[in-house]
Amino acid sequence: MDDERLNRLEERIRRLEDEVEITRLVAAYGPFVDAGDAAAVAELWTEDGEYDVEGWHMRGRPEIRAMVESDAHRSLIEAGCTHFLGPAHVVVDGDAASAVCESLLVRRRDDGYRVWRAGANRFELARTPDGWKITRRVTRALTGGAEARDLLRPAG
Repeated sequence: MDDERLNRLEERIRRLEDEVEITRLVAAYGPFVDAGDAAAVAELWTEDGEYDVEGWHMRGRPEIRAMVESDAHRSLIEAGCTHFLGPAHVVVDGDAASAVCESLLVRRRDDGYRVWRAGANRFELARTPDGWKITRRVTRALTGGAEARDLLRPAG
C-alpha cells in the first residue's frame, strides 16, 4: 500500500471515529440529565461552553451543572420523564464539528406519557485533549417558526 493511499485510509478512519465519538456524546445527554447526574452532563461541555435554550442561557460547566440540580429540573425527573435526542447529523472539519438533531421531552402523566416538548438542536464541538466537547448548544422548540427549522440545517 502506497503512502498516499494509507494516509487517505487513516483520514477516513479518523473521521469515522470522530463521528462515532460525537454521536455518542450527543446521545449521552439524555440518560445523564434524566439520571440527574449534573457532573456528567457538565463534562459534556468545554469549561466555558454555552447552552442556550429559550429562556435559559448557561455559560460554563457550573451553570450547566446548576441547571441539572435546579428545582425545575428535579421536579421533571422525579415525576418521570425522558430527554430523547434523535440521531445526529454530524459534520467534522478538522478539530471542529457541528451536529444537528431533534429532541423530545416526554413526561409521565396519570394516564401515561405525553410529549411535552419537541426541539431542534445545533451543537458546535471542539476536539480537546479529553476528546470531543460541546462548545455551544442551541435548542429551540419546534413550534413552526423559522428559527428552530434553521437550526436543523447541517453546517458544511
